[in-house]
Amino acid sequence: MLGVPNSATLFRLAVLLSLLVAAVVVVVLDRPRGRWGARLRSRFLLGVPWGTLVTVGVVLAVYLFVQDGWNHWYSPVTIPFRAWSYFYPLGMLTAAFAHFGPGHLVGNLVGTVVLAPIAEYAWGHFPRERGAQTFTSPLTDPYVRAFVAFPAAVVAVGLFTAAFALGPVIGFSGAVFAFAGVALVRYPLTTVVAVTAANAARTIYGALRTPTVSASAGPSYSSPWWADIAIQGHAIGLLAGVLLGVWIVRHRAEDRPTAARVVAGVVLFGVAQSLWAVYWYRGGETYVLYRAAGLALVVLLATLVAGTVAASSRPLVATPGRSGRLRAVPRWQVGATVLLLCTAAIAGPAIPINLMTAESGDLGGQNDPITVRGYEVTYAENVPNGMVSVIEVDAFGETTRVNTSGVIVRNRGRGIWMTAVSKGRLDFTGTTRVRIGGVGWRDSIQVTRTGWNAIGGPTAYRVRLSHDGRNLTAYTSPPARADPVVAGRNVSIEATPTGFSLNVSMGNRSARAPMPKVNETASVGGLEFTNVEGRVYAISGATRVRVARRETYE
Repeated sequence: MLGVPNSATLFRLAVLLSLLVAAVVVVVLDRPRGRWGARLRSRFLLGVPWGTLVTVGVVLAVYLFVQDGWNHWYSPVTIPFRAWSYFYPLGMLTAAFAHFGPGHLVGNLVGTVVLAPIAEYAWGHFPRERGAQTFTSPLTDPYVRAFVAFPAAVVAVGLFTAAFALGPVIGFSGAVFAFAGVALVRYPLTTVVAVTAANAARTIYGALRTPTVSASAGPSYSSPWWADIAIQGHAIGLLAGVLLGVWIVRHRAEDRPTAARVVAGVVLFGVAQSLWAVYWYRGGETYVLYRAAGLALVVLLATLVAGTVAASSRPLVATPGRSGRLRAVPRWQVGATVLLLCTAAIAGPAIPINLMTAESGDLGGQNDPITVRGYEVTYAENVPNGMVSVIEVDAFGETTRVNTSGVIVRNRGRGIWMTAVSKGRLDFTGTTRVRIGGVGWRDSIQVTRTGWNAIGGPTAYRVRLSHDGRNLTAYTSPPARADPVVAGRNVSIEATPTGFSLNVSMGNRSARAPMPKVNETASVGGLEFTNVEGRVYAISGATRVRVARRETYE
């Protein structure tokens, strides 16, 4: 006897059925009769965007086999595959194709699937330049253009975005924005529709993966969403794609989009993809967002792109040629030159930064770090950021001299210095794992914070690192004094390498004893202390006052 499918299965079937019905209705009403296929075959080999498929395969292979996502889908190795420094080639070569996790990967692959075919269609597997003939050379061979040239161009753009991005970037988004740049030049409004389609695809994926979601209000820890955007890398990718798109449309006798379409397309795309989110890191998990300035930059960029794409070939200025005669410069070339200069201005600051490597001095921890195959891991607070502060710059009221607190990872040979887990996040979670590794290997260090909240005062806590049977107390905080005064005595909680202790002081005298365990009592400095399920009370005669409670985590 067949059972009734569960609700999740029924919801998934409902989504798939609704998509199928929509597709059937469109085909019946539009009656394409092969027109769609013929249009695709006019640009694509067999009507398929092979370059996009090869690109998706390459990115997926890096995640599965280089980052070990095959064995650890939700926890790939990421630290060694960032663009740390020009002196660390592995990071520079892999950063543009590696990802944080499955969500990051799927998001960029969806963007690739919807935007890359538009860019590939604009270029085409079949050459469209005047006088070009198919199969006469590798440059005109559709198989070479589909399976070699397009993927090679994508790899080149990815390497370009990694090499000229500020900071240790990771992810394929720079190349995705390059696809968008090419597409916006030739099909601006189609590109905006594609971005909407990408969002719809992510929603469909989420609905099929998790048909129903239950949630309730509760505490959470997160940095501002815009602080996780590699805005400079996205801008470099977009400008590189725009320049490639300009080169494509200007070398073909095809209709170009109007200036209105280009401005609308670039502005809508820039706003939808948060290109206006220009921000800076002030240290201490504090960020500043220049929203108005960022929006103005998006509009100016749209105007410049439109002027370059829609401008005529009539000369605007003249420059001396090799023979000394004046050479006319078409108007669109002036715009392209300005775009090129903008790209250089945005990419240029990354060169001196990427020529530096991580600081090699003391990490600032209270004890020696745990060392694993060249990686040093410790916990420190209020120490100079070894990557941001390598080059000291002050401008517009901001500075690169910032301090950081949290779990610090350094690898001198790889040029790695990063705050792998911020102090605030560890305060919230209490425990985490820092994954390290390289090609063909991975390892992890367990990080655990424990603490006691002094009533009316701060928290005394310690941070421990564990790896391969070794346990190290990396940090102990200053003592935390409770606000209540019991029988004229002050009570403080102290973190020690082996645990916590109570310190009772009165005048110049003090006494210290280990924190009592749960449901146990201890006598310290004339007071009795009892631990009731993680709540510590000080008792003096008939007076009973709570002075501390164990720190809890989410």
